Amino acid sequence: MVIDTSKTKLHPPPPQASAAEKDPGANPTLPLSALPRPPGLEYHPGGKKSLEGIAVRAFCPGNVLSFCLSLFVAILTLTSSALWRIPFFVGALALFHFLEFWTTARRNTKEAGVKAFLLTANWPHYAIAHSAAMLECLVTNLLWPRRAWAPLYTGPVLLLLGVILTFMGQFIRTAAMLQAGSSFNHIVQTCLDGHELVTTGIYSVIRHPAYFAFFWWGLGTQLVLGNPVCFVGYAAVLWRFFSIRIREEELWLVNKYKEDYPEYRKRVPTRIPFIG
Repeated sequence: MVIDTSKTKLHPPPPQASAAEKDPGANPTLPLSALPRPPGLEYHPGGKKSLEGIAVRAFCPGNVLSFCLSLFVAILTLTSSALWRIPFFVGALALFHFLEFWTTARRNTKEAGVKAFLLTANWPHYAIAHSAAMLECLVTNLLWPRRAWAPLYTGPVLLLLGVILTFMGQFIRTAAMLQAGSSFNHIVQTCLDGHELVTTGIYSVIRHPAYFAFFWWGLGTQLVLGNPVCFVGYAAVLWRFFSIRIREEELWLVNKYKEDYPEYRKRVPTRIPFIG
């Protein structure tokens, strides 16, 4: 009998799985981090976009803001104490950190992870600065409740200025992040592929409006707290931080946008003192 092999398909035996494939831990020379990871793992607990982490972080600022608003109203209406300034400050912090995530999720969704809340950014310096601000306000109000540290009794004027700067700073930062969209990132980017140079709207008036906003927001909170020491400290630290950050960031922007960015830089100031 003759078999026509031209129409016969010969199937090779199925490949046998290796020990490492059967049990990733069986091969001690292959680290688990090198194995393929299931898609969507970044959304699991511990991942950079952990849905569990996002839910917890969103829950906390919301509750803190609600509590601070209640405490602020209670102290302001039921007592003559100036300690309402502390819940105002903590509430402003809670709102700030929530909006950092919300604006990122709204306009730069691919970057919306647990780090977008900025709760642990610049740790521990950030936490130390805010703790010192609350401590100064608490101590001075307990020891000298009727102090008049403001020159020529300008306390009410400086308080009003602080409230204006705080709300103005938050509004401008949120608006700037929403307008820039995917071109805004909390981390200075060395690879600017897909980014666009935004020069319209608020960016036509202020260069680096998000930095401008946080600088004046920080100083505004210290005026509200009535902290002369922390006001000077905040001004010095924030100015140094943003002067270095802007200088580093603009090196990449000039390299990316060539003559367009230097022309934009000449035309639009940062509006942060002594940072051109």
